Amino acid sequence: MRLHPLCERCASMQPGKARVSKRIARTRRAAGVKPSRSARAASGAKPARTKPLALGDLSQLLGYSIRRAQLWIFKEFSRQLAAFEISPAQFSVLCVIDANPGVNQLAVAQLLSIERAGLGRLVDHLEGRGLVRRTASAVNRRYYVLYLTEAGTALLGRLRPAAAASDKALAAKIGPRAYKDLQRALSIFVGDA
Repeated sequence: MRLHPLCERCASMQPGKARVSKRIARTRRAAGVKPSRSARAASGAKPARTKPLALGDLSQLLGYSIRRAQLWIFKEFSRQLAAFEISPAQFSVLCVIDANPGVNQLAVAQLLSIERAGLGRLVDHLEGRGLVRRTASAVNRRYYVLYLTEAGTALLGRLRPAAAASDKALAAKIGPRAYKDLQRALSIFVGDA
């Protein structure tokens, strides 16, 4: 089989692969071809970064800052909930069902801005874990109503301190006064479902 001098794929199919790979690397360097990311990773070489990337106009946009804060908060909250094998979305669903026993599944989806199919999967998972009970509505048999089971109520009781710890971490990061100001400023969006 005749090999193209720069074709790593062909070389990998041949005996003496290591010798051929080194020869290819030398040929590529001589030709000024940059090694592939996987080749750099295999050699242990790290890409040189001269300075951090600039955000440009993003650093001045409040929406971008809010999004970055949301990512940090979500990561912290997910970390707090990880021991319980519950996601922030599942926690939200449990909270709404707890506050509204017998709530229509569609109403939960609308309140939390979750697509119906997505909520259906969340409820399937929670029901499979024995945390939620779903039954056909007595008023309209096309809808399902949701209740927490005893296990769901007990787990939610253990999750609340984790949620509080996540909020406490945010308050520690930005300071108690900024935390209260942020909570007050963002409260206007809580009812916008």
